[in-house]
Amino acid sequence: MQQERSLQILLWLVAVGFFMQTLDATIVNTALPTMAHSLGESPLRMQSVVVAYSLSMALLIPASGWVADRFGARRVYLSAIVLFVVGSVLCAVSSQLDQLVAARVVQGLGGALLLPVGRLVVLRTFPREKFLQAMSFVAIPGLIGPLIGPTLGGWLVEVASWHWIFLINVPVGLIGCLATLRYMPAVPGAPVARFDLAGYLMLAFGMAALSLALDGLSSLGLRQASVLVLLIFGLASLVAYWLHAARKPNPLFSPRLFSVATLRIGLLGNLFSRLGSSCMPFLIPLMLQVTMGYTPLHAGLMMLPVALAGMSMKRFTTPLITRFGYRRVLVGNTLMVGITMASFALSTPSQPLWWHIVQLAIFGAVNSLQFTAMNTVTLKDLNQGMASSGNSLLSMVQMVAMGMGVAAAGGVLSAFTGHFGSGGAQQTLWAFQGTFACMGLVTIASAGIFWQLSPRDSESGAAADDVPDLPEHV
Repeated sequence: MQQERSLQILLWLVAVGFFMQTLDATIVNTALPTMAHSLGESPLRMQSVVVAYSLSMALLIPASGWVADRFGARRVYLSAIVLFVVGSVLCAVSSQLDQLVAARVVQGLGGALLLPVGRLVVLRTFPREKFLQAMSFVAIPGLIGPLIGPTLGGWLVEVASWHWIFLINVPVGLIGCLATLRYMPAVPGAPVARFDLAGYLMLAFGMAALSLALDGLSSLGLRQASVLVLLIFGLASLVAYWLHAARKPNPLFSPRLFSVATLRIGLLGNLFSRLGSSCMPFLIPLMLQVTMGYTPLHAGLMMLPVALAGMSMKRFTTPLITRFGYRRVLVGNTLMVGITMASFALSTPSQPLWWHIVQLAIFGAVNSLQFTAMNTVTLKDLNQGMASSGNSLLSMVQMVAMGMGVAAAGGVLSAFTGHFGSGGAQQTLWAFQGTFACMGLVTIASAGIFWQLSPRDSESGAAADDVPDLPEHV
């Protein structure tokens, strides 16, 4: 009985860590205009706050498994909570945008370890016959965090201040530290191969350089020459990693993974389709507040239809894929996601509220189907030896795409703002409308990637429900 209780508390501990990580990915979106006003910045230049969190998570994901094996899961999980809480406090006390962005990097580094290390602890602690049930319980906060994040952020801004968006993590984190010391088993570090530090640095620098180049087009104020240099260095670093991995016996991600057609197509499709769709949680609350006069709480409530429709769509995903196959579902649904995104270019303050709600609900439904289908087709054909590495690579690509998507949208928005001018709400609304149209076209273009799935690859194979969803920050 005591052991059962300890295991149940351990599940709650891992679930709360996952909840903190997913909540902080969305809670700031509705607070960005208020934060910009407090920091003396333009609301249209605040995407770095979102990009820094996603990018720092992406940078640490490739090393998370090795770190947990090398130093012990409990020690690393405790350090992750401490790092997350320290980053949250630093965010709350920031008085300049640069300080806030740096603090979000610290917070993201802690958040990057919470889910993979927690999942590793569950895998090593629970019997195999109970593992799927345990992970299903842990995954619930991954749906609840994005559901309440925008609304909670808007409410805290109105009843207190934006600083409390980060300060609420402090008591939760302190309880998590005590619970980790009390209930998480002290599994010792396992013998591990030598970490591919050179490959990791090349991969991390490449991702960071590309993301900073996109973000530099708007918020960082970099000139075109600097952006071009960053792009060249980033691409060169990624190419260098590929050549390094081809001759390394134990690279972070083996090139052999890309011999699996579904993983190759799924990763590329994830990257380019998320470049478009991942900017929506950033753009929508910003547009509602800056151009239509919505309060932060009202803007947060408007994101509820997206999350609720996304959760409701889960029950229809497997039947759709089973009946039509991955190729038809992904090509058709990618077009639907892009068209729905582009339809926000028609948004005006005079449109009725019910139309906005329907529009947001449709986007939430097709975006949820898109995420689940992409995740599943990417992993479904991997053998046991490739599954862990492929899953980590997919997680990294998702986080990179989310950060780059927000950065790209910020750059497009900045360009349209310069074109139309920023003299009033109408000009700013035109800039948002142009941005939605462009990002929708990016998503539509990615449908051609999923068209490359062969008839055999597009067979349903493993049911979509059998592959655990990764965090969906919408």
